[in-house]
Parts: sequence; structure tokens; C-alpha cells
Amino acid sequence: MRILGIDPGLRATGFGLIDTRGDAMRYVASGVIRSGEGHLPERIGRLHQGIVELVREYRPTVAVCEIVFVNVNPKSTLMLGQARGAALGALVTSGMKVHEYTALQIKQAVVGYGR
Repeated sequence: MRILGIDPGLRATGFGLIDTRGDAMRYVASGVIRSGEGHLPERIGRLHQGIVELVREYRPTVAVCEIVFVNVNPKSTLMLGQARGAALGALVTSGMKVHEYTALQIKQAVVGYGR
């Protein structure tokens, strides 16, 4: 199974791909999709397109997207939510089954602890 993990962000959305077979995991690729400068709709569009291209290139079996952490700054939380929405939209329209987890849950699953 090939798993695509997404860590959404407006300026930079991180991604990682691993292949799994039983308990074994193998690194495939990782990187950052940058939204660049400009108006919010264009930046969101670049994030969306970048994820669509990732799915097309690497053909993951399933996707995992981090659940947004509510920040003290409401504007930052809203912007992050919009980036996450772009990521989820790109994954779903690309035909991906998407699972959502908190950062703590992801860390515990991958390395056995999360704090």
C-alpha cells in the first residue's frame, strides 16, 4: 500500500509518501508544495494543483491529512483551514480515500510516541 501524508499549510504544505507491506515501511518521497505570493485564491489554487500532480505522479493508495490545530490567532486558523480544504478537495477529486488524524495520533502511529 502506498500512503500519502499531507501536513497542510498556506505558505507550505508538506507531504510524505511511504510504501507499506505488513509491518515494514519504505520511504518513497517527501517535500513541500509552496503557494508562493499573490492573492489568496491563486495561492489556494496552487496548493490544490500541486496535490493533484502528486497523486498523478506517485499514485498513492490512500491519503492521510492532518487535522487543523486551532491556533490562538483566529485569522491564522482560518487561513490554515482554507489550505486544508484545498488539500482535501484535491485528494477527493483525485479519487483518494482520505483519513484524518491529529498530529499526535500520526506521531504515535509512526514512531510509537507523540509528545
